[in-house]
Parts: sequence; C-alpha cells; structure tokens
Amino acid sequence: MSIIKKGFVILIHALIGWICCAAVMGIGTAFLPMNLTLIIHLIAAPIFFSIISIFYFKNFHYTNPLLTAVIFTGFIIAMDFFVVALLILKNFDMFNSYIGTWIPFALIFLSTFATGFFFQKRK
Repeated sequence: MSIIKKGFVILIHALIGWICCAAVMGIGTAFLPMNLTLIIHLIAAPIFFSIISIFYFKNFHYTNPLLTAVIFTGFIIAMDFFVVALLILKNFDMFNSYIGTWIPFALIFLSTFATGFFFQKRK
C-alpha cells in the first residue's frame, strides 16, 4: 500500500475520533451546563481514542505507537484550531481551558500510545 493511502487511513481514524469528541461537545452544550459537558468530554475523549486505536492497531498498524499518538493528537489540535476556534467560535478562548483542551489532548495522546504499546507487545 502506498504511503499516501496509509496516511489517509491514519487520518480517517483521527477524524472519526475528532467527530466523536465534537459530537459530545455539540450535544452536551445543547443540553447540559458547560462544566458538565467538559467533564464528560474529558472522560469520553480517551475512551474514544482507545477504541479507535484498538481498531487501527489490530487492522492496520502502519505506524508505531509514538508516531500514531503524535499524528492523532496533532490532527485533533489542528482541527480544533482551524475548524473550531477559527471558523466556528471565531476566537481562541477554548485554548485557555485546561479541562476543555489541554488535558483531553494529553489523554488522547496517552490513550493512543498506551493502546499501541499494548498491541506492539502482543505481536
């Protein structure tokens, strides 16, 4: 498989995770207070990415755990910056929130890396 197709597969997995997180935030803010929505997102984000990583590492495993975690997290940061902050919110206030951005980014990275590490050891 070409490197472009492999890259596309990895980015599709990251996009699915971002969509899941965006759904939590969109639905949550429509029905719940922001603080509760952020806590749910904080819990859900690493769970989503663990599940997505399990699928990715079982079926594709094109990249090592560290690179996969960097790609997934970098994609999430880029989408939050360009789509959410610039296009939707039209400000960068979301990046002032540790519980809203920085901790979820770290947990996405850690859950992806840990899942990949686990699957790498099983091979």
